Amino acid sequence: MKPYLLIKRMLDCFFACLLLIIASPIMFAASIAIMVSSKGPLLFRQKRPGINGEIFTVFKFRTMSLDRDSNGDLLPDIERMTRVGSFLRKTSIDELPQLFNIIRGEMSFIGPRPLLVEYLEYYSKEELRRHDVIPGISGWAQVNGRNSISWDEKFKLDLWYVDHISFLLDLKIVIKTMLNVIRKTGINNSEVITMSSLSSLRKHNS
Repeated sequence: MKPYLLIKRMLDCFFACLLLIIASPIMFAASIAIMVSSKGPLLFRQKRPGINGEIFTVFKFRTMSLDRDSNGDLLPDIERMTRVGSFLRKTSIDELPQLFNIIRGEMSFIGPRPLLVEYLEYYSKEELRRHDVIPGISGWAQVNGRNSISWDEKFKLDLWYVDHISFLLDLKIVIKTMLNVIRKTGINNSEVITMSSLSSLRKHNS
């Protein structure tokens, strides 16, 4: 283990606890807005693969309604995105509950984003190396395109991060993340459409 990884973990815990205190009024206001704007749970919970591919539950503020069509199926994401949810995503406030994931040691502030469990079977052996480090709220791929770059480009950036992880690189990503949030860059469009499914893409190309 690189000596920095132990320091990184200590910094994660310290700043996660500090931010929970500072951001608690924002999180409280977001909670009220979500409950008033649509019915459903306050938090969105989903299983994601973490370090070494171990599965954990990631937390986010819920940004979509639970509206369904006549067949009982959930409507498309773009139709379920609430106004409150759109604002939370644009400002990255929806990510704040992941501070609890950081304290629990499941995530870091900086690292490759934890993706869907179903994507694991579509990774190449090389791409699986993105799980050699703890996943992060933001990462090298997020500050260099986020949803505007292809999956292949995203994985290359993730692997570059794994091979070059350092304090100065993490600090650079933190600064670029804050600038992106202020400028609202790196998001597909004003409605925050998520990028195409990796499993669908690779099934089609196989």
